[in-house]
Amino acid sequence: MAATIGAYEAKTHFAQLLDRVEAGESITITRHGRPVAHLAPGEGAGAVPRQAALAELAAVKRWREGSSLGDLTIRAAIDEGRGR
Repeated sequence: MAATIGAYEAKTHFAQLLDRVEAGESITITRHGRPVAHLAPGEGAGAVPRQAALAELAAVKRWREGSSLGDLTIRAAIDEGRGR
């Protein structure tokens, strides 16, 4: 079910409404109690950035598996930095 908000409040809190819509929520805007507009996530909103982030993470993991600093692996450098 979509949230409902009055036109004045929508105008006053538009940036927050966009944040909610970006997070996947749909919002109906009313004027004098009648629905006049509907804010909804755009096509593919949220899906593309997540897929891109997962692809980037996979690329970093592949790079990390074969990388080292001479005899020192990246994992060993991390552990050394943490005092392990």
